[in-house]
Amino acid sequence: MQRLQAFKFELMPNGEQVRKMRQFAGMARFVFNRSLALQKERYEAGEKKLSYAALCKQLTGWRNSDDTPWLKEAPVHPLQQSLKDLERAYANFFAKRADVPRFKKKGRRDSFRYPDPKQIRLDQSNRRIYLPKLGWLRFRKSREVLGTVKNVTVSQLGGRWFISIQTAREVEVPVPQGGAVGIDLGVTRFATLSDGRYLEPLDSFKRHQEALRKAQQSLSRKSKFSNNWKKAKARVQKLQARIANARRDFLHKASATISQHHALVVLEDLQVRNMSRSAKGSIEKPGRHIRQKSGLNRSILDQGWYEFRRQLDYKLAWRGAHLVVVPPHNTSRTCPECGHISAENRRSQARFACVECGFAANADHVGAINVLRAGHARLACEVSGAAKPPAAGTHRSDSAPAVGCA
Repeated sequence: MQRLQAFKFELMPNGEQVRKMRQFAGMARFVFNRSLALQKERYEAGEKKLSYAALCKQLTGWRNSDDTPWLKEAPVHPLQQSLKDLERAYANFFAKRADVPRFKKKGRRDSFRYPDPKQIRLDQSNRRIYLPKLGWLRFRKSREVLGTVKNVTVSQLGGRWFISIQTAREVEVPVPQGGAVGIDLGVTRFATLSDGRYLEPLDSFKRHQEALRKAQQSLSRKSKFSNNWKKAKARVQKLQARIANARRDFLHKASATISQHHALVVLEDLQVRNMSRSAKGSIEKPGRHIRQKSGLNRSILDQGWYEFRRQLDYKLAWRGAHLVVVPPHNTSRTCPECGHISAENRRSQARFACVECGFAANADHVGAINVLRAGHARLACEVSGAAKPPAAGTHRSDSAPAVGCA
């Protein structure tokens, strides 16, 4: 089977290359924002949205225009990729996978992409790569790049530049190792497995929250765009990059460990956006317990549940294993012994005690067991065909939470 994999390294550019990369990232952002503004204007005028091919024609006009002649200084393919990104953003919006596309802001996820492998030359022995209009760039090679280069993305984070080399290669179809496991994600415990093991949360943001608060406070006291303001902003960005890197490293290690030892992993389909929604309400209907809810929202967002699920998905696929996602309804309220479903079973955040049979255990462990059983039920439905789900709130002889065959 074919495996697509990205290898990310830190670049070691000279001053001229840094200047050019900033320019190219700014031009890509300009093309994206101008195209988005054009699409919004056409929508307000009742006109049809322009296709990617039509936007490419607009880009050619902008490059030849007297108003924006500096667009010619950048290679054309990265600018076209900005139009591809906009097209993908609209596709995700219409498919209800994301919000409406928004304008990009300078300093946030600055990047540009080279899609043509014919223009890229990788010299691994000398730890360098050739990119159009940038020349040979040195990078910190931490591992061997495997496969054929498909595209390259250059990005900036915390004042440093990185390169992500996506490759494709043929690998043997792996045989999955291990059994099945259900995982209950939480805040007190990051992940509780159905076999009783659990992972403690990293809480990367919480560890650096005080230092970040002081750095942001210092930034707010500086005159905007002054030299001291730029230094203070660099300190804030460095802290934010450290928080993100620590979280990403933790998630990669956790997802790699789980994917290496299990052939089937079952997760809850958690709606993080709904769970972390603000509780302040409106003027007519003000919210309650706003401070407590804001603290919970920070803790939820600090875990990185969606990124953990994304990493598990492709790492399990690499090993021939499977990821099953089930609805989270009643997984923490269902007794794994007698199947009784009641909100009173969840006595506290950490304690589960069934009011019907008296079974008691850790609430997260109970949730993980029910998640695994819900995953088995869903797989059985897919194999045997659609069946009618049991009525909500009924006792189940198989001790699994209510799961319908969709």
